[in-house]
Amino acid sequence: VLVLDLRGRCEFTDYFVICHGTSTRQVLTIAEAVEERLARRFDLRPGHVEGRAAGEWVLLDYFDFVVHVFLDERRAFYGLERLWGDARPLELAELRLGRAVAE
Repeated sequence: VLVLDLRGRCEFTDYFVICHGTSTRQVLTIAEAVEERLARRFDLRPGHVEGRAAGEWVLLDYFDFVVHVFLDERRAFYGLERLWGDARPLELAELRLGRAVAE
C-alpha cells in the first residue's frame, strides 16, 4: 500500500492510496472491504466509483482522497507512482497518528 501526498500538486484530491491484488476477484474484494470499512468506522462513502465491472482497476473517490485498487499488471502499466513522482510518499504510521493532516 502506497499513500501519495498530493496537497499543493493536485486540484481534485489531497491523497492517492494505491494498492493492488493478484486477481480480479482479489481486486474487487479489496475495494469492497475498503468501502465497507470506511462506511462502518467513519460513515464515509465514495462520491464516485469506477472500474468495478472489469475488476482490473477500481477507483474509489472520497474527494479528499482517492483509493486506487489495481490488478498488479495494471498498476505496473499505468504507473501512478511515476506519473506523480514529485508527490511525497507517506508512511501508513503517519496517517494512523494523524501526522499527515497536521503537516
